Amino acid sequence: MPRVNVSWIITVLAVELATLSAAHAHSCHEVKTAFQVRQIGQLKWVPETPATDVDLSICKHAGPSCCTRRMEESYRAAVLRDTTQNIRSYSFELKYLISAHAIAFQDTFQSLITFSQNHLTSLFETTYSSLMSSISPHIVCLFTDLSRFLQGTGNVSVETAVHCFFDSLFPLVHSRIVNPGMAGSIGEDSSDANQFGDCLRMTRQDVNPFGPHPKAMADTLVSALRAGRVLSLALGVGLEVMNITDTAELSKECSRALVRMHYCSHCRGLTLIRACSGYCLNVMRGCLASLSELHNPWRQYVTVLQDLTHIVAGAHNLELALLGIRGQVEEAILYAQLHGPRLTATVDKVCGHSSNASSTTVRTFPPTAVTPPPANSSQDVPGADKIGMLARLHREFTGYISRYKSFFSILPEALCEGEMGVDELMCWSGDDVVKSYTARVVGNGVRAQRQNPEVRVRVADPVLMDIKNKLELFNMEIQEIMPGVGHRESWDETGSGESSGECDDEDGCEGSGESVASPTLTEADVSKKAVKVSFHDSPITQNTSSSDASLSMASFIIIILALGLHWSF
Repeated sequence: MPRVNVSWIITVLAVELATLSAAHAHSCHEVKTAFQVRQIGQLKWVPETPATDVDLSICKHAGPSCCTRRMEESYRAAVLRDTTQNIRSYSFELKYLISAHAIAFQDTFQSLITFSQNHLTSLFETTYSSLMSSISPHIVCLFTDLSRFLQGTGNVSVETAVHCFFDSLFPLVHSRIVNPGMAGSIGEDSSDANQFGDCLRMTRQDVNPFGPHPKAMADTLVSALRAGRVLSLALGVGLEVMNITDTAELSKECSRALVRMHYCSHCRGLTLIRACSGYCLNVMRGCLASLSELHNPWRQYVTVLQDLTHIVAGAHNLELALLGIRGQVEEAILYAQLHGPRLTATVDKVCGHSSNASSTTVRTFPPTAVTPPPANSSQDVPGADKIGMLARLHREFTGYISRYKSFFSILPEALCEGEMGVDELMCWSGDDVVKSYTARVVGNGVRAQRQNPEVRVRVADPVLMDIKNKLELFNMEIQEIMPGVGHRESWDETGSGESSGECDDEDGCEGSGESVASPTLTEADVSKKAVKVSFHDSPITQNTSSSDASLSMASFIIIILALGLHWSF
């Protein structure tokens, strides 16, 4: 058997490997592959072998290069596309969170409005059927205005809407319930009848046929619905901020720095090396310097949102106010019946006698039949299932939104912790492969970029500065309207996931779950004074004592309804 010369085989293999390595070192094959896989541009722009006389504007170095000027332009377009897409992917969840809950809150508001409208309509259908056909359009008008107010659209005043409803109700109650003999007179299509009806409508607030109930109802709705309106407007502002940040453009200096970070290593055939983490932070903080300026007003804005949802859902004020409309209207009509003789005498003095008025005024309370439901059916109380809907939304929303308090300050870190910056034994520093990045890592914001060795930031983005100023102004106006909102000095220690250690904004501690408890806010805190601001279309005068009294009345009515289900008559 012939003897195998092992030494000869090893020598041949070594020569072959050396030949292949030399050929590979002078080839741009891997660069071309990466160029194709990442869909950067046309392959014909990538040379087959490195060249030494290439005129490059970004990826300059003394040795041979696999890049051309045309490739640099393609790299720049690709890196702007990819970075913008990465920023949008991080902001998408936040944007969706705000938009989805804006819809959820509006749907809940509308559900309460619709139920309350049907509840009031049923009062006239079952108890005051003689008024139903005439009062129906005014019921629709009242709740349309309440709905528009909650949506934050149009120049709508809750107080005006309520008083307009009672102005229209007065002629009907006076002629068909307090003085049934007048029904024909008011119903006639004559100038005298129209003048008499107009007189009743115009003098209703002076005559005061319904006692304290219209004002109590207006004060309760103004106080309860105002927080809902401001919350709707606040969510709209948040969406506007996110839409503008999504369309913010990256500067020319930023795009050059991104090309150096992502693709200048490719020019040397190093397609797998990653940027050093510190280097990536400097590049991303320079690129997002203007965006980071939104951190402070955004953090304040998130606190405002948390407090507003707490006020809207806390103590079920908004739900009780809307569900208590029927009770307030019914109490108002009963008040007019009870004071019928005085009311008729006053009307005769102010508006004159009606020719067809009966000599005898009949004032009887309409009979109300109550059929007890089966036992243990308290959930059948009208509106009982509506109580707590906003509280559930509040808990869900504040639990999610608290994670995004530092969104704009931790965005550079989030981008670098993704595909870009990876801590490895060797990394790319923008100029060469190194063991670690030794340059200074700057902080967030435009001012901090003065010391940035990678990105030159000359001025802040005017578009982003405009939205920053708008957000700051909005926060200030909210605090003027509702003192105490947005000034959270302490957190509820019972909240889950609260960090016990010390950290700063750079660490992004809020992302791990921050307490979502709201501060102690009373109705008096947010109703101290009447104010008018740009986003609040109509001035609203607050009356704390009346609001508290009417809210207590609404709560009392619902409790009586619930207890009534268990009593037999």
